[in-house]
Amino acid sequence: MRIAIGNDHSAVELKNIIKEHLESRGFEVLNLGTDGPESCDYPMYGEKVGRAVVTGEADLGIAICGTGLGISLAANKVRGVRACVCSEPYTARLSRQHNNANVLCFGARVVGSELAKMIVDEWLDAEFAGGRHQRRVDMIMAIEEKDA
Repeated sequence: MRIAIGNDHSAVELKNIIKEHLESRGFEVLNLGTDGPESCDYPMYGEKVGRAVVTGEADLGIAICGTGLGISLAANKVRGVRACVCSEPYTARLSRQHNNANVLCFGARVVGSELAKMIVDEWLDAEFAGGRHQRRVDMIMAIEEKDA
């Protein structure tokens, strides 16, 4: 499985930790984020991750900025993305089981590296439950279609 990862300047260190963690689990990682400390704009990286997921270049995406919120807003503007901000593992697991989230976002200024690994693991190990949740995901995607 290939996972796209993107980040702004506030999350370079955490991105590298998560990239290494993913690779240790056997995932292929597509680095779409910045690697330097110079100030940059998170929307560009949220979009890159989102586009990689919807085009099939990656199976799933992870996007990290200071809080996770800004980069998630950008990723969610890409048609077909269901990005979620998760600061703890429970929400991460349910975002996959109930919402079939395809991009995970979190904040480098909000969660530490060990918690981030737990969030990533719960998210990746969860599977979409389908059933009544499929109807709701379809409803979410229908909203997007109205604005297309």
